Amino acid sequence: MPAPSPPLRIAILGVGKIGSAFAFQLARAGHEVTVIARPGSLRLAQLERDQAIVDVGGARAAVRVAGGLDEAAAYDLTVVTLLAHQAEALLPALARSAAGCVQFMFNTFQPERLEAAVGAGRCAFGMPFVQATLDGQGRLKATIGAGGQRTIMSEQRWVDVFDAAGLPAALEPRTALWLRCHVAFCVAFESVSVAGMRRGGGASWGEAMGLARGVHACFALVKAQGYEVYPAAKRRIDGSPAWVMAAMLWGMSRVRSFRELLAGGRDEAVALVEVMAATPGAAPGDVAAIEAMKPG
Repeated sequence: MPAPSPPLRIAILGVGKIGSAFAFQLARAGHEVTVIARPGSLRLAQLERDQAIVDVGGARAAVRVAGGLDEAAAYDLTVVTLLAHQAEALLPALARSAAGCVQFMFNTFQPERLEAAVGAGRCAFGMPFVQATLDGQGRLKATIGAGGQRTIMSEQRWVDVFDAAGLPAALEPRTALWLRCHVAFCVAFESVSVAGMRRGGGASWGEAMGLARGVHACFALVKAQGYEVYPAAKRRIDGSPAWVMAAMLWGMSRVRSFRELLAGGRDEAVALVEVMAATPGAAPGDVAAIEAMKPG
């Protein structure tokens, strides 16, 4: 087990499934955790009632609860677990905040924009690999580290903090590029899940092929911006015929747990497609293929 890290002041901005799992583990590891939920939301009301993250077994992790970011608070780390389009309106407040580090933990095709907003010296990136749900009472059920999964992070110091809190993490120095390239997969997985739910048992082959062509178009846009497709697994997909990716998507859409988990990402998929379609450098045919990835 990693040695416990010294107690830190940590803010979690966005207390849905992932944010709640992070807050629970970090608070129980001894850190002072403040959770920030949307004003007037059911989630904020649940948190104010409990003054804790509560799991389905009744275990509690005491946290501080707020309906907005205290810009003057000198948090050691502010973790943003909202989606990219939800976080957009909060960038000015994050830029003004006294946080020592702002870690963005979501899919983004524009990591450099986030870095510019808060300053390169205190910007970090990550991608959570935690399976979690919240029941109707806001109680958490989380599966952490299943199948050896590790949350990836761009800085070793936060890998150490998360590891010590029972949140397996791994260093990925090129996390920003990893996220940019992962957007293609994110949209494809969420869109094929929406299609599978609509059909009640899986996407059609035509839908899977359309999404596979879109993935190739997304990678073409990444390269048009002067980046490489990363990591190697994605480069292999980029160099393969579209039917290879289509077969993967077609099969995954037939796994009920997969489509139920990811079909809720419809709004994220739509927002990410719109960002990519508006990015300069894409060939007209690629723009059309990317726009066709929007879940119906």
